[in-house]
Amino acid sequence: MIPTDVRERVEKLRQLINDYRYYYHVLDESTMPEAAADGLKHELAQIEEKYPALITPDSPTQRVAGQALEKFSKVEHTERMISLMDVFSESELQDWLNRIDKLGVRKPELFVDIKMDGLACALIYRGGLLVQALTRGDGKVGEDVTMNVRTIENVPLSIANKESCEVRGEIVIFKGDFEKLNEVQRSAGKPEFANPRNLAAGTIRQLDPRIAASRPLKFIGYDIIDNGIKTNFEVYQKMKQIGIQTSGQQQECYNILDVMKYVNNLENMRGNLPFNTDGVVIKVNSRKDFRELGIVGKTPRGAVAYKYPAEEAVTVVRDIVISIGRTGAATPVAVLDPVRVAGSTVRHASLHNADEIARLDVRIGDTVIIYKAGDIIPQINRVLLELRPERSEAFDYKKALSEQYPELEFERPEGEVVYRVKGSNSDQILKRAVEYYASKPALNIDGLGEKNVVALVDAGLVKSIADLYILKPEQLMELDRFADISAHKLVENIGKSRRPTLAKFITALGIRHIGTQTAVDLANYFGSMQKLAEATEDDLLEVAGVGKIIAESILAWFADEDNMLLLEQLAKRGVEPQFEQKSGGVLSGKSFVITGTLMGMGRDEAEAKIRGLGGDFHKSITKNTTYLVVGENAGKSKLDKAEELGVAVIDEKRFMTILNA
Repeated sequence: MIPTDVRERVEKLRQLINDYRYYYHVLDESTMPEAAADGLKHELAQIEEKYPALITPDSPTQRVAGQALEKFSKVEHTERMISLMDVFSESELQDWLNRIDKLGVRKPELFVDIKMDGLACALIYRGGLLVQALTRGDGKVGEDVTMNVRTIENVPLSIANKESCEVRGEIVIFKGDFEKLNEVQRSAGKPEFANPRNLAAGTIRQLDPRIAASRPLKFIGYDIIDNGIKTNFEVYQKMKQIGIQTSGQQQECYNILDVMKYVNNLENMRGNLPFNTDGVVIKVNSRKDFRELGIVGKTPRGAVAYKYPAEEAVTVVRDIVISIGRTGAATPVAVLDPVRVAGSTVRHASLHNADEIARLDVRIGDTVIIYKAGDIIPQINRVLLELRPERSEAFDYKKALSEQYPELEFERPEGEVVYRVKGSNSDQILKRAVEYYASKPALNIDGLGEKNVVALVDAGLVKSIADLYILKPEQLMELDRFADISAHKLVENIGKSRRPTLAKFITALGIRHIGTQTAVDLANYFGSMQKLAEATEDDLLEVAGVGKIIAESILAWFADEDNMLLLEQLAKRGVEPQFEQKSGGVLSGKSFVITGTLMGMGRDEAEAKIRGLGGDFHKSITKNTTYLVVGENAGKSKLDKAEELGVAVIDEKRFMTILNA
């Protein structure tokens, strides 16, 4: 039984991909980044692989491209121009090799070349003369663009030995030439061209060959239709012989290790290549094996295209949370389905402010295109409205602020686009953060109380929590509150906090709604800050005591650029949280709540002893509470709750006996 939402998703994906393909291949207009379209097609292919019954003959995964343009005469290809299946990882590449192994081609020699980012074209030579040039079209029928292609300087109008053959390749514009064209456009006050690929395709499809002649087009060959050639390596040798330019990046490989070495080396150097590329073409080198493997759908079994991590990708917005930064600014962040972009996994994207959310009209549940260039924080490019769920609601920014931060008031100062916490400034927020970081429930840094924190911040010595770890005694001695001994002692105490327990460190960060017990639960569940930082909402909701509000708070904290910078700075200054898994303690499996005042120890000390013996400490009574410890001046409400839930009530004497058992 195929779920209804899966069927609906497939139909919407097909329609959107078909629209993109039509505009991209037929009209030479790009409605979205190519990498985003690849992501949609990859998602569709994965769904169809899981539910084969959904595959239809007209699915985008079963076709090559759009229809031939009407403005050029249509010509049927002698042999179909095919597209390649994309792979995005070494494991997917290995899956492909495993499939062809099962088909009888075992441990084949492979051939690799750079995947050019241009317009596919076939050059047809008869008796050594160029007689026709065809675009891909729909794979079976292409457009006759001979007059335009004849103007391309590196396309030979005749080849040696008066051979008859068909050469296939890509028409491209090199990056340097493209920039020169845009310099001319800028100087003339005209709009710049979008990218080399679109310009090359648009030029070839101009009716006036003089336009093509005026632009620096190049043809880069990758194949010859000739069954007499034994290997793809020989194809490139023959292209060189007949005067066809190739990428110069081709190579024979003998196993997947060789291929991945090529892939990785090329990824590192591709920015320095004269032409654009988005991946590597990998083929079975033997032409005989390639033909015998055949074609499935519209793609050959004997070749794949390894795509490099894109700077754009498609994903789904699962939530929109609001982060309060160090200046009190409220910044919205989109929580995304994890997706690979520019070589890293992206889980969040900045939405900047309420105006940007309104401009994009981004909503929870939307499918969006995100982009990331280098180390820039991921951004949402646009919403794919065609995939918007029914009954979606516009994001209400003010309502979200009140729900996520019910105890705070916000204001939007005149002339600003950002909402800020009312009655706060950055120094006040920093002082509270540093004071809490050093408090007993957190890292318990002796000597770093409220007055000293105020002095350090006001003097400009601490502009971030991480600055605590670069303080020097001589700096402190310049302040009225410190003498030689106290200055050295404080620096020493701060240094001792460099290896806190993971739970204490999580507490110290001051993430909203994260108390000491929740910090313990998070530490025990994830075991490291990295895993906690990478957690999705679903991951967080698996932790005992973590609900949607807490999960949203954690996601918002780790989505904030300032917070991630803080963690990076702390790590550079030697702060290394240590995970200590407590198991098998005498209080393991037991949960305590304390009401009233204990005479023998403070509540913080009692909490530490309980946890040190493997027990849990909570502030509220639930059905899972083992003991309610009653001290002096105990409140009636907790006693009533304990009676209602059948929780055992013990006094301080009994509690001490349990601790010392």
